[in-house]
Amino acid sequence: MEFFLENYSILSFAIFLYMTLWFFIALLLKRSDIADIAWGLGFILVVWISYFLKDFSENRGFLISILVSIWGLRLAGHIYLRNRGKEEDYRYKKWRNEWGKWFYMRTYAQVFLLQGTLLLLVVSPAVIGIIFQGESLDLRDGIGICIWMYGFLFESVGDFQLSKFIKNPQNKGKIMQSGLWAYTRHPNYFGEVTQWWGIWILSLATPFGWLGIIGPLAITFLIVKISGIPLLEENMKKNPDFQKYASRVSIFFPLPPRKE
Repeated sequence: MEFFLENYSILSFAIFLYMTLWFFIALLLKRSDIADIAWGLGFILVVWISYFLKDFSENRGFLISILVSIWGLRLAGHIYLRNRGKEEDYRYKKWRNEWGKWFYMRTYAQVFLLQGTLLLLVVSPAVIGIIFQGESLDLRDGIGICIWMYGFLFESVGDFQLSKFIKNPQNKGKIMQSGLWAYTRHPNYFGEVTQWWGIWILSLATPFGWLGIIGPLAITFLIVKISGIPLLEENMKKNPDFQKYASRVSIFFPLPPRKE
């Protein structure tokens, strides 16, 4: 455990510097929503620092590093393409207006540093799975990989379907209700959460792997109760079609749509 705490202190300092750098980039670009791109890339930084800090080679640690990197790169790339050429995300524009003269101080503390802290919490099962020597890969790891792949496909396909829907001028002002979006109002969020439960299962064969459950629990709570679904649906409620859609389709878990 001492080895784990020593590594986490190094990772914490690295993320502090990383988020501070992104804060200054946000100042230069005059858009704080760049923090959303920094989120996915930050996980990649953490897992590879963890991997190269250890003094032994282990297949599970390398596998976890690859899976987290695939997730982080796809997410960061998707958000970059989604925001390219557009105004700053409405959430950050709202804070810019509400926080007034305290905007920069609060953005640094409540967006970048807080996000870095949450990142270190969510990534904990990956770090545990990487830095500790575990048992040989077995059926449990296969289950973890399958769960991760299911979540990755769900998030990726959901994002692709929504991007295609938004690009069609005929859909302006409409709510996406087909594809995966016919079974859950947030397939991308469901997919992201599912991936982290898969990573946790992969870490269970290592010492203290059970402690990593704090990661998937944290991302589930954040997305379902705090910064994901609640903020997005608050904005979606402005659309007159939302209530009808919400009455038929599950908010998070994919389920057959209810009959009207």
